Parts: sequence; C-alpha cells; structure tokens
Amino acid sequence: MKAMMLRSFGGPESFELCDAPQPSPAAGEVLVRVHATSINPLDYQVRRGDYADFVPLPAITGHDVSGVVEAVGPGVTTFSPGDEVWYTPQIFAGPGSYAEYHVAAESIVGKKPPTLSHLEAACVPLVGGTAWEALVVRAGLRVGESVLIHGGAGGVGHVAIQLAKAIGARVYTTVREANFEFAQSLGADGVIDYRKEDYVDAILRETGGRGVDVVFDTIGGDALSRSPDALAQLGRVVTIVDIAQPQNFIQAWGKNASYHFVFTRQNRGKLDELSTLVERGQLRPHVGAVYPLADIPLAHTQLETPNNGVRGKIAIAVAPAAP
Repeated sequence: MKAMMLRSFGGPESFELCDAPQPSPAAGEVLVRVHATSINPLDYQVRRGDYADFVPLPAITGHDVSGVVEAVGPGVTTFSPGDEVWYTPQIFAGPGSYAEYHVAAESIVGKKPPTLSHLEAACVPLVGGTAWEALVVRAGLRVGESVLIHGGAGGVGHVAIQLAKAIGARVYTTVREANFEFAQSLGADGVIDYRKEDYVDAILRETGGRGVDVVFDTIGGDALSRSPDALAQLGRVVTIVDIAQPQNFIQAWGKNASYHFVFTRQNRGKLDELSTLVERGQLRPHVGAVYPLADIPLAHTQLETPNNGVRGKIAIAVAPAAP
C-alpha cells in the first residue's frame, strides 16, 4: 500500500511517500480501506517532534479515518466488509491514517453518517470528539447557558459552535472579521474580532457584566489566564492547548472557577452522538481545502501558516476519486 512515512522529526519535508506492508486485522480488529483523512494541529506537532518520546520512527502518522471495511478479524460482530466507517486511530498507539489501509480496534470505530462524503466525514472524528469531550463531558454545558469559543473558524472551533448550539447554549466566538459571516452561519450568536476589540470587554458588554458560563480555549496564548475575567461565577474553562509557560490563574479563585485540560479519548460512543447530530442537520463539517495523499507536506505547510485563510478543516483524499 502507499503510505506517507515520517522518517525524521522536523519540517514538512520530513515526510516520504513510499510503499508499506498492508496490515491485517487481528482478533477484535477491522481492516479499513482509507478513503480520506484530514490534517490537525496534532499532526504537525507530532511531525516536528513535540511528542518524540511517544512516536518511534519511522512512523505513519495521522489522526482521522473515513473509509470502508475491507476485512474483519475473529470476534468482530459490529462490522462487515463493505460498511462505511469513521474514527480516530488510537493516539500514540500504532500506525496512523496517512495510508491506504488502516487497522483499528472494533471498539473505537463508528458507522459513518451516510449524508456525509468521505472527505467531510474525515474532518470530524478528532475535532468532533475533542469538542464533545470539552463541552459535554468536561464543561457540562447546559441548555440556556452561555459559552465563549476561542477560534470559532478553526477545525475544533467550527464544530464546537455547532455542538454548543445543538445543546441549546448562547454562543460567542472570537474570529477575524473576514470570518464573521462564516461563524454566524454555524450558529454563533455573537462574533468578536479579536484584533480590533478586547474579547473580555466584548463579553462583559454582551452579558451585562455577568460573563459567560464556559470558556473553550482552542488557541492558547494568554486565553487561559485572561478567561476568568470573562467568566460568570462558578464558570468553567476548558482548554485543549498545551501550556508552554507557567501562568497565573489567581483571577479564577474569585470566580470559583474550574479548569479542565482535555486530551481527547477514542471511543465509539462519541462518534455515535456526533452521527446523530449530523443526521438531525445540527452538525456539518466544513472542508476548507483538499489535497491528495502525496501532497500531505503541502497541507501541513498551509495549516501551519498563520492566517492561512482555511475555514474548518483540510481534508486529504487517499483512495482514488474519494467523493
């Protein structure tokens, strides 16, 4: 099979398209013909060596799959050859999705929503699972509450807006002015151009000084240390971004705030919940760009470029003529 192999840690040029042995499913596993995958910030973090201790080289990386079951191992009862599936491979636990075939445990695989193309479906598992873990499992966002989502035009952010609206929350988000219309089309009730207005001032104005119940940080920087200023009493802050330097959260004490640090876990339950939202018309991933498997280095370069103009996700067409 063709696979994009990471030979060394570094820039996008560290990848090499090569032939690799096609895997076979063991007991409890399914072999999937990968039709599409997508690019996430985690992908370039792995590539540049941020998690070098967890990724033996050479390695096939990648963290999203949409494809068709080719074969099943002994004991598999949920899937049969020909089933369309989607999932996130176990992170730091074997080969990833930058290849024509992938083997996964039956327990982490879900049935792909039929209304999504493979390219669209490949843009959901990691970011959708992350948004679900952050807003539903950790923040416990409830109907009638309010949430500030930092980076609402990005991969996780654009799914999080839709998820929060499906829950019944009032949604504010920070985006560039050029993405106002896009964020509003996803359901955002209030949009803040972070380059022109301080988001804390904007939130306090919009909420009559109360603040929001939840802040979801997808961008890093000083969002964590400043988030308490935009929080209501007993508010919750959820972040998916590593903290490179110590930060002072003293303001959180006065708000009785709670902080949650999320690294998403793989399971079928979240995929099934996301699939239900898709079928109800409450969730639709946005494919901002598409590359073939051989151009994954170019896709990494685009995602890493600041203000790259990509809304939503970058998808990778792996199988020939993936829809």
